[in-house]
Amino acid sequence: MIRIVKMVFKPEMVDEFLANFKEDKAKIRNFDGVEHLELLQDKNHPNIYFTYSKWKSPNHLEKYRNSDLFKGIWAVTKPMFSEKAQAWSVDSIEKLL
Repeated sequence: MIRIVKMVFKPEMVDEFLANFKEDKAKIRNFDGVEHLELLQDKNHPNIYFTYSKWKSPNHLEKYRNSDLFKGIWAVTKPMFSEKAQAWSVDSIEKLL
């Protein structure tokens, strides 16, 4: 399963977010069920970022979202947003085509 999260940051908070992500990314990548984690930046809007992650199953993602690790990261990150984050859980259909 793939999870894409769009985050729009207050411009003055971007550097702090990036520093926090640099500290936390290894912890997230090592969480049970995480197969891939990548941070992407919008080409035209430098304060818009996306996380692109792959999970073994929806249950693994839910365990992460209910974990102390996620709750701690989200509590620090959420106040940095200039608008509400958006998230999509998707499946690759490439193998079906």
